[in-house]
Amino acid sequence: MKNLTIAMLLVFMTGITAFAQETKTKERPTAEERAQKQTEMMAEKLELSDAQKAQILAINLENAKKREAEMEARKAEMEARREEMKMMREEMKAQDEAIKEVLTEEQRAKWVELKESQRDRRGRRPGGEIRERGDMPHRKGGN
Repeated sequence: MKNLTIAMLLVFMTGITAFAQETKTKERPTAEERAQKQTEMMAEKLELSDAQKAQILAINLENAKKREAEMEARKAEMEARREEMKMMREEMKAQDEAIKEVLTEEQRAKWVELKESQRDRRGRRPGGEIRERGDMPHRKGGN
């Protein structure tokens, strides 16, 4: 009975893994494919003539390429921010290590305590309560 349960579990896990890998391999349609699909849907629903389909395809393709370029620019911007934050964290870590070298053991303990209290204060909201970082509301509009 125990072996059967283990075998069933292995088959189940293998199936889940295969399904997860299959869903990840789906590629996003190109701008041309999206424009074509949108134009076909409009032609069907709106009974467009061939001339109208050609004009609408051009409009849809132009806008799809524009949106794709904007999305790539945002993606590059996010990656740059990620790299910048990584560099800042590394610099702060190096600063902490340099400070540790200067302080005595007793001073280090006080310094760690001071940093903890500052970290706690940053978590406070206007009402004075302390919240976990995940519970804090996100600001709209970036930064």
